[in-house]
Amino acid sequence: MLQLKVVVIGGGAAGFFSAIATKEANPHAHVTLIEASLQVLAKVRVSGGGRCNVTHACFDPAVLVQNYPRGGKALRGAFSRFQTKDTITWFAMHKVPLKTEADGRMFPITNTSETVVNCLLNTAFEAGVEIRTSAPVVGVKRQNEGFEIIFKSGETIKCDRLLLATGSNPVGYRIAKELGHQIEAPVPSLFTFNIGDEKLRSLAGVSVESARLRLLCGGKSQLEQTGPLLITHWGLSGPAVLKLSAWGARVLRESHYQATLMINWLPDLQQDEVRQKILAVKNEWGKKAIALHRGVDLPHRLWQYIIARSDITTEERWAEISNKKLNKLIQELTQGEYLINGKGVFKEEFVTCGGVNLKEVNFKTMESRIIPGLYFAGEILDIDGVTGGFNFQSAWTTGHLAGLAMAR
Repeated sequence: MLQLKVVVIGGGAAGFFSAIATKEANPHAHVTLIEASLQVLAKVRVSGGGRCNVTHACFDPAVLVQNYPRGGKALRGAFSRFQTKDTITWFAMHKVPLKTEADGRMFPITNTSETVVNCLLNTAFEAGVEIRTSAPVVGVKRQNEGFEIIFKSGETIKCDRLLLATGSNPVGYRIAKELGHQIEAPVPSLFTFNIGDEKLRSLAGVSVESARLRLLCGGKSQLEQTGPLLITHWGLSGPAVLKLSAWGARVLRESHYQATLMINWLPDLQQDEVRQKILAVKNEWGKKAIALHRGVDLPHRLWQYIIARSDITTEERWAEISNKKLNKLIQELTQGEYLINGKGVFKEEFVTCGGVNLKEVNFKTMESRIIPGLYFAGEILDIDGVTGGFNFQSAWTTGHLAGLAMAR
C-alpha cells in the first residue's frame, strides 16, 4: 500500500495543529510542514504581548460564535466538534496547563508564549512531522490524484492531500484563487482609532471601565459596542474600540477610515438620569467650581476635558452655569462626537478579515468543495475574531478538523 503524503503550507498555529492532528491520527502518513520564512510560529510568539492568548473561556458554541464578525455561522458546527474545552484538554495533555484571567482570556500558566511554541514544535517533532523552513512556495499544480508544489528554488514535491494554512499572506490567497477559489478582499481588522484632537490625546493613559461607542459612517448609525476604553497618545484603544474595529472592518475601509464616533461616557445611565445627577450637583454644590465637583463617576482629567468641550471654564461655578451649557455638558457626557481620521495597529497582533469564501469549504472536514484533497485552516479563511484568543481558537478548531480529515 502506498504511503499517504500530506503537505501543510504555513508554519503558524493552524498549520502546526493540523500537521500534528494528521500524524497522530495516521502515524503511517508522511506529513511535511512548509514555512516560507526562517522562523515558524512567529505570530504565536508575539501574541498577547509575548504571553500567547491561547483561547477564551467561552464554552457554549452558540455564544462562542458571537465573537466572530465573519465566520461565526460557519464555525457553529465546527465548534460542536472541537471547541475551547477541547483546546484546554489538548494543551493540558501536552503539559501546558492554561489559566483564565478576569476578562476571560486564557494564557499558559508560565505566562510566556515560548511554552506554547515549544509544545507545538516538540509535539510535531515527536509525531514525526517533517518541518521545512526558509522554503517559499510559488505555486501549486493540480494533478490527477493530488498536487505538485513548486518552490521558489525550482524544486517540486508531490502530495495526495494539501492544506493551505498561510494566514493572511497574499501568496496563499493567490494559490487558492489559481486553484479555483473565490477570495473575499482582505482588509485589516482589530485596530485602534486615530483621533486628531490634541487635547484628548494629552490624556493618554486615562481609561474608563465602560463606555458605549457608536460608529457613524456616511452619516448612518452602523455599529455599537460597550466596554473598557483607553485614551492613547494617538487617539482611542481598549476592548470596546478593538471590537468595534472588527465588526466595522469593511465599512471603515470603505470610508477610508474617516468616520464619526459617538461616545457615551456613562453607559449605565439614561440621559434623563444623567441630567438629574447633574442638576442635583448644581443644587448641592452651587458655590463650588464645576471643574472640581463632578458628581459623575469619571476620572478627574477626563471630566476637566469634557467640561472644556462644553464651553465651561475652570473658574465657573455650578450656580452660574446656563441652561445652554448644561445641555451641552449632558450631550458631551452621553453623545460626544469624535472624528476618526485613520487607524492604528493593535500591538503586534495583525488580524485581517477576508480570505477564502466560506461557502466553498466543508466545515465538517475543512475540505474544499471545489477541489477534492485541498483543505484550509486558520486565517486564510474569511474568519476573524474580536480578540487574539478567538482567532487562535478558530485556528485550533479548523486545524484539528482538517488534520483528522486528511489522515483518513
